[in-house]
Amino acid sequence: MGKIALGSTQEATEPDCLRAIVAEFVCTFLFVFAGVGSAMAAGKMIGGADSIMGLTAVAVAHALVVAVMISAGLHISGGHLNPAVTLGLLVGGHITIIRSILYIIAQIIGSSFACLLLKYLTGGLDTPVHTLASGIDFLQGVIMEIVLTFSLLFTVYATIVDPKKLTPAGFGPTLVGFVVGANILAGGCFSGASMNPARSFGPALVSWNWTDHWVYWVGPLIGGGLAGLIYESFFITRTHVPLPREEEGF
Repeated sequence: MGKIALGSTQEATEPDCLRAIVAEFVCTFLFVFAGVGSAMAAGKMIGGADSIMGLTAVAVAHALVVAVMISAGLHISGGHLNPAVTLGLLVGGHITIIRSILYIIAQIIGSSFACLLLKYLTGGLDTPVHTLASGIDFLQGVIMEIVLTFSLLFTVYATIVDPKKLTPAGFGPTLVGFVVGANILAGGCFSGASMNPARSFGPALVSWNWTDHWVYWVGPLIGGGLAGLIYESFFITRTHVPLPREEEGF
């Protein structure tokens, strides 16, 4: 099982860490801009975002932009774009606690800026928020988000992180994009299929609509952490050098 590494407080000032933080901001900004923008565009079309055509368009847009943005950031920051991914990799010992916190802050800020810009560029349209569908209670919503995010992180580990992966080099992000699109088609009508607290935070902040918002932190973070723990414990063969741990503070 992977061991959680605290890291050093000096890590935040290291050039590679600063570059990684900026990459997470930029990639998350571009991901959310395209993802939320596609939902806003679908909402203006015949049938709206709640129609099968609208849902499919949103799923395809997310699949494409996730694949591209992970590829763009993979060699700089790992291309997380998502606090749940960051937590899943933290649990597996692939990123330190210090860097994880900085990544999550960058992801949230990137999402918020993307939604603010979208609101301005669309003439003041509200950014659509993730909420539970009628007839779906909190427990069902949380479990749905746990399962969908588990699927996402399991794919990240199997196609990108695992040193024995059979995925051709560079193809992992595309497969991750595919599973994001598939999960939106499966869960979009029920929980919204967020799988990403930062993706949900930006629209909620800009529209100032926090309905059911906690579901999109609890579910994805549990699902991401669980996937990282299970994959590291049962499936991965460690060949990398463990991250240095800061003894003080434990």
